[in-house]
Amino acid sequence: MSALTAASADSKRALRIAQFQIHFCVLLWGFTAILGKLISLPALALVRWRMLIVTLALLIVPKVWRGLRAISPRLLLSYALVGLFVALHWLSFYASVKLANASVGATCIAIAPVFLAVLEPWLARRKFRWHELWIGIGVVPGVALVVGGIPGEMRMGVLVGVVSAFFCAVFGALNKRLVDHADPFTVTAIELGTGALILWLIASIVPHEGSVFDLPNLHDSFFLLVLAIACTLVPFTLSLVALRHLSAFAVELAVNLEPVYAILLAIPLFGEQRDLDLAFYLGVAIIIGAVLVHPVLERRRPHKVETNVAGSVD
Repeated sequence: MSALTAASADSKRALRIAQFQIHFCVLLWGFTAILGKLISLPALALVRWRMLIVTLALLIVPKVWRGLRAISPRLLLSYALVGLFVALHWLSFYASVKLANASVGATCIAIAPVFLAVLEPWLARRKFRWHELWIGIGVVPGVALVVGGIPGEMRMGVLVGVVSAFFCAVFGALNKRLVDHADPFTVTAIELGTGALILWLIASIVPHEGSVFDLPNLHDSFFLLVLAIACTLVPFTLSLVALRHLSAFAVELAVNLEPVYAILLAIPLFGEQRDLDLAFYLGVAIIIGAVLVHPVLERRRPHKVETNVAGSVD
């Protein structure tokens, strides 16, 4: 076997592993909207505790401290900026869940590929791909059907969900640009630690329900631990590993399956099928179709492992 053939085989194997990793992450993320519904805390407090618990868990890992000591101030600031957008994404996501329901909040994230098709080539400095834009636009009718299939009082939740999708696209594209420059555990600690700090400052300044020093009750504490460790620390870090071999667009398109898991869980737990009609499920079917079409189109292109072409940011 020639060196070129061996390299191609290794590249395809790495791609398959990355695809498996991201779909496992999506399965875990499917529980986040459900847990957000089960936790009684308002969105700001929920996200603040979620990010703080993950950060504290990572700070007991020696490898994270070694990574922090090795990172340059400029790169540290870059990851901190990403952490700001992660915090804004999660804050608006859980606000959408509270204003509408778990199914709607998760489905609105499906609009993120439209933003990513434009933002990723610019922020991650790679070639613009028209088929990604068309696939992203193809998801929009699905989201529109979802919007049309819900009660009018949930429409504000949809609007906030679209804002959440935009923030999701921004931090996904930025992470693609920066992902190769530091260990994933260290990156997770910086981004979520920064997000927790920003939300704590917001809570100290902006009037909101409760106090910044309020502790969650036993019921909320249990579900917060599950949310932070099983549905945040594990998939967030693993998604950074997968992002080294996939485009941010491919990752986000796979994440569009998250509402499928959320809906399947929300129906028996919350009876949310009472709020949803046929148009909602038709919209979800369109979204799933876009997820399935993208890998077919990608296989027709010459395979090349995604790499960061932004150059050093140290």
